Order: sequence, then structure tokens, then C-alpha cells
Amino acid sequence: FNVCVPLKNGVFMLDVLVIGSGGAGLSAALAAKEAGAEHIAIASKFPPMQTQTTMAQGGMNAALGNLEKDHIALHIDDTLKAGRGLCDEEMVRLMCSEAPQSVAWLEKLGVPFSRIKTTENEALSTIAQRYLGGASVKRACYAQDYTGLKILHTLYDQTRKYNIIYLYEYFLLDLIVEDGYVRGVLFWDIAHGEVRTVIAKSVILATGGFGAMYHNHTTNMYGTSGDGIAAAFRAGAMISDMEFVQFHPTGLYGSNILISESARGEGGYLVDQKGERFVDELAPRDVVVHAIYEQMNKGNRIYLDLRHLGKEKLESLLPQELALIRLHENIDPVFEPIPIKPVVHYTMGGIDIDKTMEIPTIKGCFAVGECANSKVHGANRLGGNSLLEIIAFGRIVGENATNYTHYVREKSIDKDYAQRAKDDIDNIFVDVHKPSFYSLRQKLGECLYQNVGIIRDEFNLQQALQEVTLLQASLSKYGIGDSEFKHNQALTEYLELRNMLMLAPAFISAALVRQESRGAHYRKDYPKMNDKAFLKHIRLHYQGEMYG
Repeated sequence: FNVCVPLKNGVFMLDVLVIGSGGAGLSAALAAKEAGAEHIAIASKFPPMQTQTTMAQGGMNAALGNLEKDHIALHIDDTLKAGRGLCDEEMVRLMCSEAPQSVAWLEKLGVPFSRIKTTENEALSTIAQRYLGGASVKRACYAQDYTGLKILHTLYDQTRKYNIIYLYEYFLLDLIVEDGYVRGVLFWDIAHGEVRTVIAKSVILATGGFGAMYHNHTTNMYGTSGDGIAAAFRAGAMISDMEFVQFHPTGLYGSNILISESARGEGGYLVDQKGERFVDELAPRDVVVHAIYEQMNKGNRIYLDLRHLGKEKLESLLPQELALIRLHENIDPVFEPIPIKPVVHYTMGGIDIDKTMEIPTIKGCFAVGECANSKVHGANRLGGNSLLEIIAFGRIVGENATNYTHYVREKSIDKDYAQRAKDDIDNIFVDVHKPSFYSLRQKLGECLYQNVGIIRDEFNLQQALQEVTLLQASLSKYGIGDSEFKHNQALTEYLELRNMLMLAPAFISAALVRQESRGAHYRKDYPKMNDKAFLKHIRLHYQGEMYG
């Protein structure tokens, strides 16, 4: 097995194929290796250091009990409270129980967690922890404000150490499913401009969320377009809880770049233009976002104020935040308050999976991380639980996928799926010089931000559904403007937009059906929670059916 070199006629044969090179995917690949899988590959349209995990700054929750009287039961309770009744308690217990071991595993691999002294004579031997929103105690283990990046660097080094194959610049087109079993995956090889078929005994989707739908109004990179969710949806998977889109309270006002919750965890204030505080900065994210929204609706400008923390503390604990603010807002947070606004950050919903993280309708296909709905976040994710989920569940799903391969016999696929995929790509190149599709991406982002934002109602949701349906229907009238097959970034972004336009009506429809307010989903026409009608998950099938 050589990196990016197909075995025969463009086809690979693997034990475990991981799609996505963020923290969930790399953890899963390493766990598969530890569980005994021999032939493992990680396919990704991005290099690992460009994935969303690198942007996770604040920390990773684990009830270590080093500094305060924390325990796993309290972590579970905080998570369930934040989820507003929609968490699966068994899955939450599993995640929180795995947290201390997950931190220990990362530490053993070499993640440089920040450390402190607990006594004056002690060496820097204790992992430092900080407050994040919704937590009862200091629970988030961190590495300054580069936590996700340093975790990912370490995981990547380990995958190279074990010679796990990387298929770089592989864009997920479709899952190959026969008789309810995954047989392989079709990719567009971006670098070489060809369709690739990868045959695998088991497949793990770790492709991230769909926050890029909110173009120009999100902390997410452009590529978080829900490709894995879309592929699974087309292949027969259910998707669930898509209406729960979390806005982060502190995006930079001018650029939408995330300023981590760690800034408030270290003592930062949220203030209006008069310098007056108006909310508990460490309340759950939905509470803080709604408080900011109300202030902005009154015409007030909102700021994150770090000045009272002092230059030494800021440079020691939040160096990345300082650099981002100085670069993108042209202000110095040591001396000036930082203008902020809520922006889309995380999508709680995704591929519906069972307790082994397998997709019930596609045997041998697993999902983990933000693309999956493991039901540990419910209606509102607790800060610090995203990094925990991708590590704890990444390790579990890697082992589960490997165990599955022991019962699978190698089998060739029955049809030439690659030809069908090639014909689809060729159709996009028939007339590349149609009007640019990029205007549709702009329209989609504006439509969703205005109509499916922090505050929703039936009129605006219906408006959004109509607009998105029209955008979906008109996509074929637009071109990519580039006739080169190799390294065609416009083609990649066209395919991403196609996936987003397929998913957008589904999640808008779910928001229309949920006629209540819960966590990240707030309906001003139904401002209260309604447990009797909606203490359940809304699941959708590709043909449009909804299941409570």
C-alpha cells in the first residue's frame, strides 16, 4: 500500500476506511490500528491541519478531580441540563465516563496540556483546567488556547508513525451500498481529476458538520458542507435533530472568527457600549446568545472585555486569541474592548446512529463526531464536549469498526458505480461558462442567517424553504468557470454547494415541525418548551418522511 497509489484499475481494498482527517477521524484510525486492523486509510478533501478540529481552542472536558470536587456524575448532569432533555443518557454516561481515560490516552501520546502547581513546592505536574459555559466546576483541560490544534498535531504524528495510509484531496461523492451493506466509497480525486473507487470492509464517516451553509455568518471554514451527512442520507440513512444549530456568543464582529469560550472562562466580561455587564458570561451558550441578541435588538453594541485580566495573563493563556483579534479587528484587547456578535458555530444534528455508532440502515458504515448524531449534545452542546466526543467516541468507533471486519468476507461490487459518478462529473463540465454558481452560495448563507437564525418563526421558515428550493432547482443553470479537471477548486465547491442545497430543505423542514423553543432552536411563535409533544428526536428520510 503506497499513499495515493491505487492497487488496480483505480480501486483500493481496505479493512477500515476513515473519511475525514480531523480529530474524530484520526482517533478512529489509531484505535482501529490498536484493535488489530491491518489495512487502514484516511481519506480527506483537506490535509489534517486544515480541518475544523484545529479551530477548537478552549478545552476538552474531563472530570479529573485535580483542582475541584468534580466527578463524572456532575459532568453527566451538566451535559444533560445543557441538552434540554434531548440527550441519550446512556450515551452521555459513556462519553463522560470515557473522558478521564481519553485525556490520559492523549497525554500518553504526547499532547502538551497546560499544567499548574497545586502546591508551592510541587512541579508543574497537574493538568490545568478552566471554566467553560454551563460547567459547574473547572473541567476543561487545555493547551493554552491551541487545544484542538495541539491534539491534532499529536494524532497526526501518531498516524504517520504507524504508516496509516492518507488519501489526500479525496472528495466524498457517494457510498456504495448493496443489500443494506456498505461495500465501498466513490471519491473525486481532486489532484488528478478522476473518480476513484475504494472498497472497504467497514467505513467510518468523520466528515464534520454543515455550518458552512451559513456562508459569511459562521466560525466554520468553507468546507464544512455536510458532505458525509449528504452521502449517508442519499444512501438510505436517517438524519436527526437537524434543526439544532448552535450560535457561538463571541464571533469577531467584522470577520466572524471565533473567540473561544476560554476568554470568558478566564474571566472575560460581556458588556454593552456603556461598559455594563448584562448576562452571566458562563451560562450555557443558548442563554448567552439570546441575551446578546436582545441587547443588539435594542440597538446596543456588544463587546468582550478582557482588559482587567492584564497583559501577562492574556499572553500566557490566550496567545492565539490576542493574535486573531489584533490581525482581524485591528485592535489590541489588552487595552480595548472587542466588538463581537453571535455566529453559527456547531450543528448538533446529523446522521442517526445506534449505540455502537453504526448506521442502522447501512451495515458496516459508522459515523462519529459532528457529522453524527450520537445524542450526547441534545438541543444545545455544552462547551468543551466537542473535543471530548471526537476523542472518546473516535476511539470506540475505531474498535467497533475493526471488530465488524472480522465477520465480513471480501466481495467485489456488482456494478460499475464509478462510471455513473464519472458521467455525473462530466455533465458539470458540459458548459462550465454558465453564470458563476458562487452567487448561489452567497444567497444561501444570507437566506439561512436571516430566516433560520437565532430567532425563528413559521413565516420566515416557510420563506427560507421556498428560497432554498428555488436555489436547488436553479443550480444546473450555473457553471464552475474552469474546464481543467485537475486541481479544480471551483468543482469541489460546486459539489459542496450541491450537498448543502440537498440538506438545507431537510433541516428547515425539521425546524418547521418543531413548534416549540428548546436550546439552540427558538421559535418566537412558540416560545416555550413542549415536552408532551416534542420530547423526542425528529428523524428524516431522504424521500422526505419524518419520524418522531
